[in-house]
Amino acid sequence: MQYIKSINKLLIPKITEKAVVLDLFAGCGGLSLGFEAAGFSTIGYEMNLDAATTYNNNLKGTCKVEKLNLDFEYPKADIIIGGPPCQPFSVGGNQNGVNDSRNGFPFFIDAIRKVKPKVFLFENVRGLLYANKWYLEIIIEELKSLGYTVDFKLLNAVNFGVPQNRERFFLIGHNSEFNFPKEENTKATVWDAIHDIMKTTPPESKFLNEAQDAYIAKYEKASKCVNPRDLYSDRPARTLTCRNLSSATGDMHRIKLEDGRRRRILIREAARLQSFPDSFEFSGKETSIFNQIGNAVPPLLAYKMALAIKECYYKTVNLELSTI
Repeated sequence: MQYIKSINKLLIPKITEKAVVLDLFAGCGGLSLGFEAAGFSTIGYEMNLDAATTYNNNLKGTCKVEKLNLDFEYPKADIIIGGPPCQPFSVGGNQNGVNDSRNGFPFFIDAIRKVKPKVFLFENVRGLLYANKWYLEIIIEELKSLGYTVDFKLLNAVNFGVPQNRERFFLIGHNSEFNFPKEENTKATVWDAIHDIMKTTPPESKFLNEAQDAYIAKYEKASKCVNPRDLYSDRPARTLTCRNLSSATGDMHRIKLEDGRRRRILIREAARLQSFPDSFEFSGKETSIFNQIGNAVPPLLAYKMALAIKECYYKTVNLELSTI
């Protein structure tokens, strides 16, 4: 109950700062929600119409439906954030990296070069640290050449109040000092997030049939899975992805009910496990909504990163003022 009350109260847009945040590849606004809850105004860019509509219906900022290119002219902004498309670097993908047409880093770097923000942040999959680390090193050198100090770290959302094991790579560029948020001692569980709905069977429930149960059993045996990949109330959830939310796969997120049936996870359950407040409404059909949730930065983690960015931003401003 405390977790639900907390995200419903905390993750509400409330603009108190003059600084403007530019959110590139904004998705449905998970990252921007964290920054608006920390007081910043935002401007988003996202090429997916459903995701942009979700952003515009829930946040105070405006998300423009645009596909970025190297000729793009950006509005003035003090901070740039974003999640360049991560499929090229995902451990679960083909890892084509820089050669993948979905690689968004050239556009993100181009925006930094043009806008010259005081601070910037991007998040990505953990795979950027492994098979494609050589490309990460190129990115870092390019950012340093633009005059920024670069810090980066692999963070697990579960250590920052999110009831989900979700490792994401964060990189911050600045000109003063940046401190990552401190990890918390306690971890939120599935029960904390969805205890009031996880045993229910609303009309939109989708139950696994015998053939699906048999397929999953075969899948789990082949993958040497010790415990069935159902959601367990006494621990955080596995990573939510587009694939295991929207598709009927062997590792789909599902709940085992008291009568033995298993049903696929509900949209609101997935949203809470990603730390979206109940007031946040998604636009589009079910598959589109699950993809928006799976692609999002957990807003609670985004909020805690936003507070760290805010501190860094004002250190930079004060440093610049002291040299005048």
